[in-house]
Amino acid sequence: MENPAATLHCPNTRCQAPNPQSNKFCQKCRTPLLKRYLWAIGEGMEAYKPGDTIAGRYELIHSSVVLDTRPGMPPDTPQDIPQSIIPYLRLSPYGLHLPQVYGRLTALDERHPTEIWLLEDAPIYAGGILQAQEAANASAQLFPELTRVWKDASPVRQLHWLWQLANLWQPFSSEGVASSLLSPTLLRVEGPVVRLLELQLDRNQTLTLQQLGQVWSQLIAGVSPVIAGFFQQLCAQLTGRQLRSSEQLVELLDRALKDCGRSQSRSYDVFTLTDAGPSRNHNEDACYPPSGQLVRPPAGASALAIVCDGIGGHEGGEVASRLAIETLRQRVEALPNDPDSWNPSTLTLELETATCAANDVISQQNDSENRSERQRMGTTLVMARTSAHEIYITHVGDSRVYWITRNNCYQVTQDDDLASREVRLGYALYRNAVQQPTSGSLVQALGMASSANLHPTVQRFVLDEDCVFLLCSDGLSDFDRVEQYWQTEILPILEGQVDLTTAGSRLIGIANTQNGHDNATIALVHCKVTQSRESNQTQLSVPAVESRPSPGASSEPTVLVGTGSSLMKTQPLPERTSTRRPWGLWLGIISLLGASGVLASIFIGGFDRLISWVPSGDENANTTSSAPPPASPSSSESQAASPAATAALEPQQVIQVLSATTAASPAKEVPLLLRRDRLPPQNQSAIGVIPTESILQVIRQVPDGEQASWLQLKVCAPGTGSPQAPPSNPVEATPAKSPQTPVGQSPRVPNPKATSVAYRQVIRGDSGWIRESEIVSRINPTFTPTATQQNACAPPTPTSASTPTPTPTQSP
Repeated sequence: MENPAATLHCPNTRCQAPNPQSNKFCQKCRTPLLKRYLWAIGEGMEAYKPGDTIAGRYELIHSSVVLDTRPGMPPDTPQDIPQSIIPYLRLSPYGLHLPQVYGRLTALDERHPTEIWLLEDAPIYAGGILQAQEAANASAQLFPELTRVWKDASPVRQLHWLWQLANLWQPFSSEGVASSLLSPTLLRVEGPVVRLLELQLDRNQTLTLQQLGQVWSQLIAGVSPVIAGFFQQLCAQLTGRQLRSSEQLVELLDRALKDCGRSQSRSYDVFTLTDAGPSRNHNEDACYPPSGQLVRPPAGASALAIVCDGIGGHEGGEVASRLAIETLRQRVEALPNDPDSWNPSTLTLELETATCAANDVISQQNDSENRSERQRMGTTLVMARTSAHEIYITHVGDSRVYWITRNNCYQVTQDDDLASREVRLGYALYRNAVQQPTSGSLVQALGMASSANLHPTVQRFVLDEDCVFLLCSDGLSDFDRVEQYWQTEILPILEGQVDLTTAGSRLIGIANTQNGHDNATIALVHCKVTQSRESNQTQLSVPAVESRPSPGASSEPTVLVGTGSSLMKTQPLPERTSTRRPWGLWLGIISLLGASGVLASIFIGGFDRLISWVPSGDENANTTSSAPPPASPSSSESQAASPAATAALEPQQVIQVLSATTAASPAKEVPLLLRRDRLPPQNQSAIGVIPTESILQVIRQVPDGEQASWLQLKVCAPGTGSPQAPPSNPVEATPAKSPQTPVGQSPRVPNPKATSVAYRQVIRGDSGWIRESEIVSRINPTFTPTATQQNACAPPTPTSASTPTPTPTQSP
């Protein structure tokens, strides 16, 4: 009998022919043979030894690394997902830095019961991994720990690694896995990228930046002399609690990277190519620079590349993609490119504004031609624009961007489709979600609705070594063709063996011959980094704790800070005012009027807002002026609430909402909003407003450090009350024109830049987050759900009204 441990099967599900591991291609169908090495977590692996084959397909390389010998077969992906796995799903937009859940390893031998989960895209060196009989040191199969290579890195690289960790602190803290960033054995590096081996739960402990500073202090001995003074002072500010937020930390590292980055110079080559493909009679894709051109911007100039994949058929999709290219080119090329005035918040805002302008041009064309629902034309977008020491990636839809270094190929965008959304919300494993018939249906694209409903993602990547960014439509990326061919077709660019023109032509050829079902478009951006001869490598100055000026807009763009991919979005925070609150006066008033319950409650609400770096409340008040954060309920409301209403809510408890608003001030009320993420208000968007008489089910409660606990709620039955608190000031909040929504797509929450405060009403099945303090006094304390109401909390049956309709860009 054939030994599965010695045979790698073709990943093509239509082939699955066995092939020796030494071959690079399937002998039968010539599909590249993927060696999918997985990292095993959980209990039970100790029962096996290297060389064993588990579940008939997984060869154990060493105690935690296994090789999937049948990568074309779907793994075991159970519907019930343990809580320990949920953070991997919700943090999937940060897949550049952490592995993703592949599936569960279920042993066939019942004598060894296991609860083992397999992670893919872990920092395992697959290119030259040692076989079990040759492995003298198991750790040699993993990329090195950051602490081991720290002292040999350049000052820019050291700052780059710290910058990535700082950007991960907030989302990891939100998901209760910040301790992963404090464990040296989990922090691995693949060239410029920091990768985590796995996630480590915080176990209900509250972690602070002070602890991060203590861990970083251990790196002082090996820090580069160029940044030694800066880094020592930075660690002192962290351990001394002078830095109160990760946003401040990122800001200081941003400035240091800008200054240190002057020691390097960067040049770019850009090549684009598009083709209708063998099965289409017209091309709905578009690109910039024009197809077939190789562009080399002059020294100091920025590079720009755009790829759009049109939606809407002949004289629809191609018109939308062309309009997007024209609008974006004009607006983005006009942006200043002065390194001395570089400001990531400003540039991010400008890129989002340009994207929304392109969206409105297409949407207005749809309106002028009376196109509605499925007739509306649209387009996906991926765009790369360089600035100073960074490259900015803007993304909407399912076209993709890949970052190719000498170490690996990273997909840095996350598709805006149903499958990815299910994963981000923690509802399903990706390999389960992608099996659904409508999994590839888009949830957003340019031109389908007003910009108030558009959420483009903007990401920043630091360029500290030669690399290539590949922008492509799904005509190439479908069926993992980039992952299969990057080593043979793109990596040689970095080695000087292939030029961009040849590589681009080969990629289009692969799209046409290996896929062939769609138009195919690519843009290659070759980034070359060299050490400047005139650099004097002077030491960086000691950082000062201050905030970067806000770019002059009341609402910020949606931007994913750090090197990670889409939709776990983080927005730049508005400038933190330096004006101090008159707490001495407050204390004097309280001491004189301590018996007054009303003033005491007001004081407590103010104090809560002081100690919190980000105010509570909705970030999307969607007005042109900053909306005040919601305060704690007034004393009369608090007194009216019964003990049952103010008690901590428990998982699976069914509750009824009595009020759809919270009092932000005596003159204004804020809608009771269900939010997408457990993040500070400025860093997330809302799903919708919870109307009066809504029936909700508590999924779980999560402590949030010094602030109130978060509740994850599921909408069992939306109420009949008004979905919108009336605006208190017509000048600040004018009614917005209701945008047309494509059939099958739920209306999306307005973008922060919109001028209306209108929110959609939540629907049955919506699930999101709200602070316990915002809702606990708004629920019916005597509510007892009936059997019908209990049944309403069961998963709803999918209908055509709640399931987005597949678009022409859906992958087969």
